[in-house]
Amino acid sequence: MQASLDLLLTVAFWAAALRIATPLIFGVAGAVLCERAGVLNLGIEGIMTAGAMTGWLAVHLGAGLWGGVLVAMLTGAGLGLLLAILTVKLGLSQHVSGLAVTLLATSASYFGYRLALPGTASPPRIEPFRPLDLPVLSDLPVIGPILFQQTALTLLAIATILALGLFLARTPLGLAVRAVGENPAAVEAQGIDVHALRLGAVVAGSALMALGGAFLTLSAFNAFFFEMVAGRGWICIALTAFAGWRPMKALLGALLFGAFDAFQVRLQQASGGMVPGQVFLMLPYLLSIAALLVGARRASAPKALMRPYIRGER
Repeated sequence: MQASLDLLLTVAFWAAALRIATPLIFGVAGAVLCERAGVLNLGIEGIMTAGAMTGWLAVHLGAGLWGGVLVAMLTGAGLGLLLAILTVKLGLSQHVSGLAVTLLATSASYFGYRLALPGTASPPRIEPFRPLDLPVLSDLPVIGPILFQQTALTLLAIATILALGLFLARTPLGLAVRAVGENPAAVEAQGIDVHALRLGAVVAGSALMALGGAFLTLSAFNAFFFEMVAGRGWICIALTAFAGWRPMKALLGALLFGAFDAFQVRLQQASGGMVPGQVFLMLPYLLSIAALLVGARRASAPKALMRPYIRGER
């Protein structure tokens, strides 16, 4: 046990934690953007699955890695547009619409995989993103191996959520997005189109979610497998509440879950098979639930979250 605890102080452990957290960082960034605009996006699990499949398939068909990233983001944006039409334009239930998008995107991804590769027993492999080796930066003590020897998508994830924090806090458009999640009537009174703002936030947020799925097939692994998203979308929804809808705290929450997940892998290895593996697989989720209960008790959700807005309504 002491050896396992000592792992918490190693550079390799925290590098693995950041790598595991990367799809969550993209996903929670997208969820924060959607929810700060007043829309709960429960389509995230399906959107991440669709991003994983389409990004991988695009690379397999010769689009290149960054081409696969673009295809995944466009797929996510398209699904986000569908969700926005249902929830923002038509005012339908955000819960039901989000779950419908998840079911649609997941089923369509599996169907598309079978259609593109009929009779294939195992998915074709691609050449994924390779870890970077940045001169000077990679050689820095501690932070170099943890941060600057990751793949380009991990660095992009960190840059994305930092940029999101600045966008929401420091730009007029970001302040408008936050306002539309709190008091859309006041935003409309200023002559701003509430529906357009919400639609744009959902589309952009969904594109980020799909990028989280694409990380799994283009960086973490080199192929698409059924069920590979494995509930990460739902974890992102929980992390958003845990973070109090703040991007920087959401980043810390994703890293915390990544550390829990990395630690359970080390515990499995240390146990030598004496404890069923399923026990260890539960640990990051149990610890995340505990962290959510502690951290989200005082969180204040956007006041207009999950409330459809009808133009002219006061």
